[in-house]
Amino acid sequence: MTLSVKHLLGIKELQKEDIELIFQTADSFKDVLNRPIKKVPALRDTTVANIFFENSTRTRISFELAEKRLSADVVNFSASGSSVSKGETLIDTVHNILAMKVDMVVMRHSASGAPWFLSNHTDASIINAGDGINEHPTQALLDAYSIRERLEDVKGKRVVLVGDIMHSRVALSNIFCLNKLGAEVMVAGPPTLIPKHIQELGVKVEYNVKKALQWCEVANVLRIQLERQHKPLFSTLREYALYYGVNRQMLDSLEKEIVIMHPGPINRGVELNSDVADSKQSIILDQVENGVAIRMAVIYLLSGKREVE
Repeated sequence: MTLSVKHLLGIKELQKEDIELIFQTADSFKDVLNRPIKKVPALRDTTVANIFFENSTRTRISFELAEKRLSADVVNFSASGSSVSKGETLIDTVHNILAMKVDMVVMRHSASGAPWFLSNHTDASIINAGDGINEHPTQALLDAYSIRERLEDVKGKRVVLVGDIMHSRVALSNIFCLNKLGAEVMVAGPPTLIPKHIQELGVKVEYNVKKALQWCEVANVLRIQLERQHKPLFSTLREYALYYGVNRQMLDSLEKEIVIMHPGPINRGVELNSDVADSKQSIILDQVENGVAIRMAVIYLLSGKREVE
């Protein structure tokens, strides 16, 4: 079986069958990651370039580890300290890298739509590692995969995305992914951080976080992205934590136990308290582990290789 797409630009472009194939492939790679030798030669003749125009720690390390577990040759590029700082354009930067016979590009960029632009100017497969406030497809895939792992299925599950929905590419990709897999989706947070007309994407809206948590089975708590907010959207972080932060007292007051997720990095004491992030209800570290398997699956499937040893 193969994916219906040449690039992973966004969840919006994927079919439900594509997502299920990625999950099935990730299951196999999770077995590999739990072996004493955590490596397969599947991409031994493939070169992957990680091109990051935005700062990243977890996503970049996760992709690089996935590539090396597949035995690919890895080239890392960072905009800081590169010719980009001298005024080189995106297309020139990429053409220079592709001239070195790169087969696949993993790209993160602050401009929404940059991976689509790149895909129209190269024959290499492009994987979107986050573009502006648009999408972050591999994060949504690993989030849904983690829900599937904990609750056995995603279909029919009630999932709430809590926090800065307006500036979160994770939120948009999660909405697309969860809807395709048959989950019920709600967004919750301050009115100033929830886009108008978001209901048109097939989600419920709730401004009272406790009511949202009472409704859901899974809460994916998102980071407050102050770096993307160009004007004040709430008074203080302390006020945000008081009214919209998820804490132990709030969870204990619920009539049930829910699953807690976070795409990272966590602003501890703001959107999520440590006694929640580190609790047995949290699958945050499972998300990190699953991220490597999911990215291995995506890279492998887009490479067109069909042998795993």
